[in-house]
Amino acid sequence: MATTLTADTGTTGTAHTAGGRWAALVLLVSAQFVVMLDTSIVNVALPSIQADLGLRPTALTWVVNAYVLAFGGLLLLSGRAADLFGRRLFVGGSVLFAAGTLLAASASSATTLVGGRVVQGIGAAALSPAALSLLLLTFGGQDRARAMGVWGAASALGGAAGVMTGGLLVGAFGWPSVFLVTVPVSVAAVALAGRFLSEGARRNRRRFDWLGAATITGAVVALVRGALGIADHGWTSPTVIAALTASGALAAVSIVIERRAADPLLPLELFRSRPLTTGVGLAVLGGAARASTFVLIALYLQQALTMAPMQAGLAMVPTSLTGFAFSLTLLPRIVRVHGPQRSLVAGLVVLATGHLWLANAPTASGYLTAVLPGLLLVAVGVALSFTPTTMVIAGAVPDTHTGLASGLAGSATQVGAALGTATFTAIGFSVNGPLGHTLGASGFSAAFTAAAAVALATAVLGTTIARARH
Repeated sequence: MATTLTADTGTTGTAHTAGGRWAALVLLVSAQFVVMLDTSIVNVALPSIQADLGLRPTALTWVVNAYVLAFGGLLLLSGRAADLFGRRLFVGGSVLFAAGTLLAASASSATTLVGGRVVQGIGAAALSPAALSLLLLTFGGQDRARAMGVWGAASALGGAAGVMTGGLLVGAFGWPSVFLVTVPVSVAAVALAGRFLSEGARRNRRRFDWLGAATITGAVVALVRGALGIADHGWTSPTVIAALTASGALAAVSIVIERRAADPLLPLELFRSRPLTTGVGLAVLGGAARASTFVLIALYLQQALTMAPMQAGLAMVPTSLTGFAFSLTLLPRIVRVHGPQRSLVAGLVVLATGHLWLANAPTASGYLTAVLPGLLLVAVGVALSFTPTTMVIAGAVPDTHTGLASGLAGSATQVGAALGTATFTAIGFSVNGPLGHTLGASGFSAAFTAAAAVALATAVLGTTIARARH
């Protein structure tokens, strides 16, 4: 099968060959797998980390939030940097990710562990958009749909497999092993990047837009910080209000700066494209409906069905296997025939159906009836909507901005995930009544129903661009 190379700047001889390009794909999706794995694998180890290091609940929360804040806040900046530095950013991100991993694994205090998680998040923020940018530049035409299917499969498998893998590693080797397991992939990325990856699409710049970078990054970091605070303190918390206000103010300042910049970090003229602006909206709302689902399901299995953490992790295995198989086999064909716009709309409808199943199935009927059908629908819906949303955003910008497109997609999805999880959980608690820190059956039903409503609203938004197929 012939492979189309859409951009060819600074490639090595190996990267020119068909075999070299598919080897590059393996390297790139392996990096994405590690990034997604790390978003969930640490969660299982939190009780062991707390007991071993004597962490207070606030410090334990920041073991997770430090990574999310650095990762989500820097995706947009590093996405633009990927357009300028390509392979070098991929290598630098791999080095930072490995360094943060080793620091976290060797931590003996909360400060060192949280610091390692910050470095990990920065590395992941550089690694993920650089990898996706290089993938989009390397593959075009029908091969791009297939490559993006593999990318989506790696993302789905990495996020879902983290729970099960983390449980097994903690039980066998202790909590540091959940960090160390990713080091070999990072080392391989650094060692093999020069052989299989192109330089990327570079262009001459008069100067780097440092002021624009600072304000845009500050706005995104403040927005993510506010979204994370909603889950702990509620919408009316002074901390949340201050973070969201700061985000809005910095965003307004950044717009003024980017309009005046000779070579802006975020060219505002790109947003005149309706597919791009709609795609970013789809990423935010779709991220809320998708990512929050797995948090709600994890709570549902343990609180409503009273499963042990390891049992709950094993109960999620069908989700990871279904998402992986669907993304790898059926998704490329569906995207090729129907286009990413219509594919994502169908995926969001399937996702909403899964939410409604989980919202209305009686818990007394057990896992096979109350949970498994909903899990399978959710897995298909996530696979069918996640990758096509990224393709819509990437298809709306020129090849010189593929890194920016991947950063926009990733940042929007992270913000949506944080907002969705906080909002749907809050809805569940508001319906549930005073039951402490657990959601009852009515609370879970309300939360899943709200997630379904957002998924369907996002599908309606998607139809506005599905009619104008590229």
